Amino acid sequence: MGAIAPRGLISLADEEGNSVSVNVLGLDLRWSAGLDAEIVVGTPFVSGRVDLVLTTSKLERWADALNRLDAGEDVAWMEMSRGPSIFIQLTGERDCPEVVVEDESGSMVTVRVPLVPPDDWIADHRQRLHQVMNHWVPMLSA
Repeated sequence: MGAIAPRGLISLADEEGNSVSVNVLGLDLRWSAGLDAEIVVGTPFVSGRVDLVLTTSKLERWADALNRLDAGEDVAWMEMSRGPSIFIQLTGERDCPEVVVEDESGSMVTVRVPLVPPDDWIADHRQRLHQVMNHWVPMLSA
């Protein structure tokens, strides 16, 4: 029996019920170099989801973003690509970290989610990325 495919690339949530996650859904059937994925936002006020395609280069840029976050910098991930973008601000408008999900090329909606992740969230997300890359990237064409 094979290993269960890792699905959760990003999972940020707090005790207030605010969350942002990026889930890998599987191989993109239309494009052999991509993974079907989704961004899911949940708060007591608003919730939603948007589709996206992850590539090896986007996953590598997420690794770079985690390094910059670990160094205390705010990051923009997938900002220069078509489709949704994720911005993580370590000190947001409400003096706590916040995640901004922007879907300018699709729905033209931006959602700002304040949340306080656990202390070890960057290490946890490095592990998540490692698992996703080890499982999925060998299946993608160059």
